Amino acid sequence: MAGASFGLILVAILLGTCAQLLLKAGANVIGPVALDSDAIFAATLRFALEPRILAGTGCYAVSLVVWILGLTRMEVSVAYPMLSIGFALNAALAWWLLGEAVTPMRMLGIGVIIVGVALVARS
Repeated sequence: MAGASFGLILVAILLGTCAQLLLKAGANVIGPVALDSDAIFAATLRFALEPRILAGTGCYAVSLVVWILGLTRMEVSVAYPMLSIGFALNAALAWWLLGEAVTPMRMLGIGVIIVGVALVARS
């Protein structure tokens, strides 16, 4: 796997991770939304105007472009499993930045994911 190819995929993963954390931070500001049509409609406007959600959406958009650039250089059967790195990053950063719990079972699952990604990357 060429360094530039892996770099593009890694940047896409990092942007996706940032997007998830920003979306969650924005959702935390807004809080839970009732699941009836009126509440969802009203919440849509709040979501659309929340700066963290806008930033997260922007990260996703840039991530998509970078991901496509990476796919022009790498097989999808190798690139797609690399997205799993984002699971580990999201869990660690959500624990650190958002105070979310990361239980031993989650850490074990993340470890298994990382081993799987390493195996795919070496194939």
